[in-house]
Amino acid sequence: MAEQYSSFQRGGTRWVLQRLTAVFLIGVLAFHFMLLHFVNHAADITFLGTQARMSQVGYFATMWLFLVTATFHGVNGVYNALINMGLEGSRKRAVGGVLALAGLLLILQGTRVAIAMTNLL
Repeated sequence: MAEQYSSFQRGGTRWVLQRLTAVFLIGVLAFHFMLLHFVNHAADITFLGTQARMSQVGYFATMWLFLVTATFHGVNGVYNALINMGLEGSRKRAVGGVLALAGLLLILQGTRVAIAMTNLL
């Protein structure tokens, strides 16, 4: 039987964080679908409604954590998939740096948009 290779070290920090963020994302995604697709139908979603939801501290914090965990989960997953495909050496460091920068920029822009969607400022 062929041995399966994974860049994740079982029980390592990145391995545990990948699983924890997956669990969090499943829960928040379920909350999102329930609230914005079943309780409020897509046709009923308005900018003012979004602004009202984002102005609630708990909702804002949940959506911001959703942004951060989804970004980490995606960037970490892509990075490890590339490592599993044989990425190593200076290319591995370069790709890691680019992905980290892209993730940081995504979080910064997402935070700007989230803050703009509140009526707090």
